[in-house]
Amino acid sequence: MTNLPKSKRQPSSSPSYDLHGLALPATALKALQKRGIYCVPGVSVEHQHLAKRYVLRGVESGGAVVDMGRACAFFTPQGKPLPWLQSIDSIAVNGRHAIVLAGSLVRIEMLRVIRTCELAITLHTLSVPSGRTRPEVSSKILFRGSDGTLPVDLWQERHKPLRGQLTPIFYSRAGEIVGLPEQFEAAIKKMTAAVCCIGCRHTHVAVPSDGSGVRI
Repeated sequence: MTNLPKSKRQPSSSPSYDLHGLALPATALKALQKRGIYCVPGVSVEHQHLAKRYVLRGVESGGAVVDMGRACAFFTPQGKPLPWLQSIDSIAVNGRHAIVLAGSLVRIEMLRVIRTCELAITLHTLSVPSGRTRPEVSSKILFRGSDGTLPVDLWQERHKPLRGQLTPIFYSRAGEIVGLPEQFEAAIKKMTAAVCCIGCRHTHVAVPSDGSGVRI
């Protein structure tokens, strides 16, 4: 969707891709910055001293303007929302919305340029290297969709009722529709809504940790 030659696209086997999300060209990053869309897809290892354990930390973030949107959020390996550690309020829009912690998590990241979308779903777990006590992030790509097409202009107010019900349609090189992972279909619908939420100030995925969400 960014009209990049394949040599400019980071291969799906790259650890950097797994940890830091979609590899975007400088032009796309500058366009997002110019539009004030701030997305933080990185996953980090944190140590809880009182609990004496390590956890993974992710930040739900992003938002949209009319012609562009980018967002990432975190789910359980079964595709369910994670409870937030804390929600983040800010004067600025299209930025950080919530922090989540978990022993394992799935990150879903999406980029939209008008109606064309990129999608990456990655699983992140803790792995302890031989001879060490501090774990590292072990990542696995579950799905990668390129040049997906939105059926309608979801960012328009008249289509707002459809947000959360639609996903981009992805095709194989042979022109056949590529099916989305069934356990993440509802999650992808939430992310599609997120990249079409103009001036986003709220979470689309993470839930309060008051019993209504999935606890760590």
